Formats: sequence, C-alpha cells, structure tokens
Amino acid sequence: MAQLRLSNLITRSLSSRAEAHRQMAKAALFADSSTRTRLKRYNHHIEKAQQLEARALETAKRSVGGLA
Repeated sequence: MAQLRLSNLITRSLSSRAEAHRQMAKAALFADSSTRTRLKRYNHHIEKAQQLEARALETAKRSVGGLA
C-alpha cells in the first residue's frame, strides 16, 4: 500500500512539472526576444513536458502492474 501511495505522489509530481513546462512554453512565445529564441525556448519546454508525461505514465503503469 505504501508503494502505491509513493507512486501516486511521483506521478502527480511529474504531471505537475510537465504542466509547469507547458506554461513556460506558452510564456516563451510572448517573451521579449527574437523569434528564433522564442521558438527554441518553446520547443525546449514542450520537449521537457513530453518527457515528464512519459515518465509519469511509465510510473503509473509500473504501479498498476505491481498490484496484479
């Protein structure tokens, strides 16, 4: 049961961080920078959000798989 709670915390933490990176990506589009810099920052944050979401999904799958 403790393992289930820990994996839920990790999954929520990763999802929260992914959401923060999506917000930073949106903010990058409106920054006072060159178009090239804004696009580079946007892409960086979107990529990081996707990585975090993939890790969250993998953690959730492992926790469910451990219950069976």
